[in-house]
Amino acid sequence: MLQNNGMPLRYKHYLLLPFLALVLIATWWAYAPGLHGGFLFDDLGSLPALGASGPVTQWATFWRYITSGTADPTGRPLAMLTFLLDARNWPADPFPFKRTNLILHLCNGVLLYALGTRLGKLLNIDAQRARCAACLTSVMWLLHPLLVSTTLYIVQREAMLVATCVICGLLLWLHGRQQLIEGRLKAGTLWSICGLGGFTLLGSLAKANGVLLPLYALLIEIIVLAPRRPVPTGTARRTHLILLAALAVIPTVVVLGYVFWTGLHGLWIGGPVGVRSWSTGQRLLTEPRVLIDYLKLLWLPRPFSTGLFNDQYIASTSWLHPATTPPAMLAVLGLTAGAWVQRRRYPALALAVLFYFAGQVLESSAIPLELYFEHRNYVPALLMFWPLGLWLTDTRQLRWVKVALMVVIPLTLAVMTHVRATVWGNVQTQALIWAHINPGSPRAQANAAEVMIQQGHAEEAAAKLESLLAAQPDQAQLAFNLINARCMSGAIDSADLEAARKAMRHTANTGSLFVRWFEQVLPMTMSGSCRGLTPSALLALIDAGSSNPNLQAAGQRQDRSYLRGLVALSQRHPYAALDHFVIALDFLPRPGMALRAAATFGQHGYPVQGLRLLDHYQEIPAQVGSMSLNMVTLHDWVLRRQNYWARELTQLRNELSLAAQGASMHTMPPMHSSATTH
Repeated sequence: MLQNNGMPLRYKHYLLLPFLALVLIATWWAYAPGLHGGFLFDDLGSLPALGASGPVTQWATFWRYITSGTADPTGRPLAMLTFLLDARNWPADPFPFKRTNLILHLCNGVLLYALGTRLGKLLNIDAQRARCAACLTSVMWLLHPLLVSTTLYIVQREAMLVATCVICGLLLWLHGRQQLIEGRLKAGTLWSICGLGGFTLLGSLAKANGVLLPLYALLIEIIVLAPRRPVPTGTARRTHLILLAALAVIPTVVVLGYVFWTGLHGLWIGGPVGVRSWSTGQRLLTEPRVLIDYLKLLWLPRPFSTGLFNDQYIASTSWLHPATTPPAMLAVLGLTAGAWVQRRRYPALALAVLFYFAGQVLESSAIPLELYFEHRNYVPALLMFWPLGLWLTDTRQLRWVKVALMVVIPLTLAVMTHVRATVWGNVQTQALIWAHINPGSPRAQANAAEVMIQQGHAEEAAAKLESLLAAQPDQAQLAFNLINARCMSGAIDSADLEAARKAMRHTANTGSLFVRWFEQVLPMTMSGSCRGLTPSALLALIDAGSSNPNLQAAGQRQDRSYLRGLVALSQRHPYAALDHFVIALDFLPRPGMALRAAATFGQHGYPVQGLRLLDHYQEIPAQVGSMSLNMVTLHDWVLRRQNYWARELTQLRNELSLAAQGASMHTMPPMHSSATTH
């Protein structure tokens, strides 16, 4: 309630809990339209692992699934584990995944309230005001529209779990530190180790930026705790310093050293060569602009944003190009330096600013990730609105203005989040809006073209793609979608094919796009349903990729040989296909490729050639396993331990042998399903 003596707002603690519950309900309402959206982009790269080696219904498939991650050295198994709450096979319904993400977001909001309350008390702020400020901080963070692209993007549960681990780790560490102050050395040590040690490990198993938890703890120690809550001298202080060094200082130095070395190495070699369209130096010049753009979105929110499409973001090619590069660098340096200098006078503001930039150390520095993604703000922005919450709850001045803002700000954020979530709930609307917002994004335009084709507007999509491809001739995804649009209209011409060949000769990287598109259009090509698209035209695209110096990795060369084999099989040339599959297997002699290619022979009615390919694979000398300490190595060990590949190869060999003995050379029973999933 308001006090007449000019003191801060006084709220009974029991009134805050119903208010927080109301906020959680409002957050659910704001996000509800987005729960009915579909899977997007990286979702389709990660979640199919749920059924890659069979339904995850027994321990054998569980261990194969949980170790199958390839993102980060850890493979992010904690995030993968939580996906089992929503599905245990693939394909799956996206709704349970999004619902779990939203529940986790709400839980993080409650945890943030607990952390804000604790930090406020540590700053010697009145307990009731500290709780009220923490509640407002949680409200603004929960309802902020920028976080929609994390919460409703299923695969970014990884980032959300990191937030959970960071907040829990800090709360436990603060509790342990207080135990040390009170002389409970054993309890304080255990709580500190569990908080910083245990939750840093858990956070890292969700996503790599979980390793930043020690850095966050150091900032809180320096800015908030050391000046106001020093640990008494003696055994308690020595224990605290040892724990701080082991659990916070050393891990932070290692992480910062790794980032520095990565940047130095990238600058030295001029990388990342052949992977990105920019160099390490250009990325370092660009990221200050990115960070300022993030801060604008946080403090000047709007209902719509670029969403997941940020490939149009222009890298800084020099100190002065674009012209916003120097001001952005000065702004970032000024904010961080100013926060550090003013940390004693304005500790809450300093902590919020430095916490934010610390949270961007991995993803917005020298590591060659893509330049820009909104979900990178989820953890760094945890304390962003805490200073505002503290200012609003101090009503000794501008009382009614602040009270009005306490109502207006959450309502405005809730409405904007609801509008943005509505877009996320409709794949077609989402694609068209993002294409409008991102006219220079090849990904956004290609995605919108796919939607337009599905809606029967193939000619309109083709006209749009043709003009975009003229401006960006190296964008293979635009060229492939143009061919799709032309085929829906009945035919393609030589100009379309030449544009696709040109794109393949100059594209920076096709990833898995070319293989997926090729396998999609090959049946259409062989049936003749798209005039002008012939096997020779597809082979010419493969040849164009072979002449591209950016597409010469072993895996890319294997893909092209495999696709040549598919064309030969479709033309009923099994021995030519066998030659191509053998070449593909020799590039990277992996059992998954052997299974896939041999099963493809069986599906086309050529079991003898499939058996010969398996014979060739068994004649290849055993490959020495990687000695790297990462999840890929562990996954390989699990498969060997389960004798998985040997069983799969034996089963496929038996099926091919039976087909070769008892069926025509041009017919074959359906193949064992797991053989075609690798």
